[in-house]
Amino acid sequence: MTTTAENTEQELSGEAEARVFWKLRRRMLLTSLKQAVAGGGWLRFALVAVLSSILWAGLFGLFAEGFQFVQVTITIADTHDKLVGGIFAMFFAALMLMLIFSTGIILYGSLFHSAEAAFLMTNPVRAERIFVHKFQEALLLSSWGFILMGSPMLVAYGVVSGSPWYYYAVLLPLMIAFVYVPASLGAVVCLTLARLVPGNRVRVILLPMAAVLGLIVWFGWSLTTGQESDLMTPNWFREIIGRLEFAQHLLLPSWWLSAGLLEAARGVWSESIMFLTTLVANALFFRQIAIAVATRFYRPAYSSVRGKNTRGRRKHMSWIDRMAMAGMIFLPKPMRLLVVKDLRLFRRDPVQWSQFLIFFGLLAMYFFNIREFTYSMQYSVWVNMISFLNLAVVGLLLSTFTTRFVFPLISLEGRYFWILGLLPLRRRTILWSKFLFAAGGSIVPCSALILLSDLMLRVSTDVLISHQFTCLLLAVGLSGIAVGLGARLPSMRETSPSRIAAGFGGTLNLVLSTLYIIAVVLLTAVPCHFSLMAEKNQVASKWIAQSPTVQAWVQSWLIFGTFASMAMALLVTAIPMFVGFRAFRRMEF
Repeated sequence: MTTTAENTEQELSGEAEARVFWKLRRRMLLTSLKQAVAGGGWLRFALVAVLSSILWAGLFGLFAEGFQFVQVTITIADTHDKLVGGIFAMFFAALMLMLIFSTGIILYGSLFHSAEAAFLMTNPVRAERIFVHKFQEALLLSSWGFILMGSPMLVAYGVVSGSPWYYYAVLLPLMIAFVYVPASLGAVVCLTLARLVPGNRVRVILLPMAAVLGLIVWFGWSLTTGQESDLMTPNWFREIIGRLEFAQHLLLPSWWLSAGLLEAARGVWSESIMFLTTLVANALFFRQIAIAVATRFYRPAYSSVRGKNTRGRRKHMSWIDRMAMAGMIFLPKPMRLLVVKDLRLFRRDPVQWSQFLIFFGLLAMYFFNIREFTYSMQYSVWVNMISFLNLAVVGLLLSTFTTRFVFPLISLEGRYFWILGLLPLRRRTILWSKFLFAAGGSIVPCSALILLSDLMLRVSTDVLISHQFTCLLLAVGLSGIAVGLGARLPSMRETSPSRIAAGFGGTLNLVLSTLYIIAVVLLTAVPCHFSLMAEKNQVASKWIAQSPTVQAWVQSWLIFGTFASMAMALLVTAIPMFVGFRAFRRMEF
């Protein structure tokens, strides 16, 4: 009996514990796949695969055209290589900053506020093992979008530049090794702040957010300290390269990734392997640093976070809620109260509004500094194209937020949804309140950002009005897709918005939203581009003037694009909402 008791009390070795957790993750993955495929679920996966392939192919085509344009425009090889290297380094540097922030936010919720972490903490398991288990999950949730959206750009560059086969061979290993570095740094920041500032989520989020905003301000100041240059001139390209030099510091992992890819594209495989080895070594090093910090900080931080008393909520309605109620005076009072409830939950969750402010703040800084470049009338067509690309970027950013925050709204009600079910409300009213909350919260920031972009680019009034109208269509359509699919494909047992958004329904929502954005922007941008080109370009104007058929075709396309985008917005709002109404009405709790 004594021997048995001693064997029971003896804890598992590190290797045995790791095998247990890998077995646990494998079983969870297989169970999730079986549940998803059961009942014809394989059709859903096939649909997502097809739509994702279409999205990937569309992005590949856009990036290929962009790299082809740069290659044709910049004929000097050295200038071309410097510009592409600066763009890559800047892209990966911004991505590194975002991955640090997003991984830290996801880890904070999964390590300190999830039911699984609470259960694992009651078992004889090492703290660092729990951290590694949740870190792998956070790494996947924060980086899958980067790999999905970044791979078409990198593959397109390889095709346009005629890269050898080993460029594509090292592409995925370089990306995976890179994401480990910012993810580990985000984990260290998360654990350190949770240990030093326990029990206050607002402070934990605001401290790194203040650092990020400081970097944004510094970056904006660096952009404004230069001479203005005409667009598409040699001085303009040299100024662009000079302003991107700060992202090419030799100690930045983002530069290692950029340099490794460019060396592989040039055919220098030995240099590419060297940068890959550097990234892998640093990924393992920072991962071990994060594990060491978790070994020392996780358990005391968990006790401090979960054991600290929180202040009582104020009973009266805040001024923001009163303003929202006054602004929706035309709606029934039950619907207004539901909208205010969602608004209040959004304000109380710093994880949501901090990401919102960071990403939209970055875009606002970029749009504000567009005015640093002047251009003559011969480049007005290109400026118009840039303005529509800015519109597409804002729409894509909005689609990520509707997928991340709006789609999980129904699922997050979870086990407590029976409370709303007892109220004298129709379920249709609940869904409409979610839609109004999403659409109203999307229109204001998107319209403001696009207005700032158009004012900085000094586009014509007609284009400005067209952009604002497109923002309205995007906000309404994306909100309808997210709310309707969220009601049709809920996950009531899941409490993490990140995991809900990363599931089948969230992936389908993101793919459909992206396809909708591309369709709407093309319907409004392409005819406006041809119309403006006919006005500003003498060759095009003469060609259209000599061909009444082409002139009538352009005008008809402009009118048709406007009405077609309106019809598409109506369909993508009505159809998902109708499907969501039917599923939501039959749902039992």
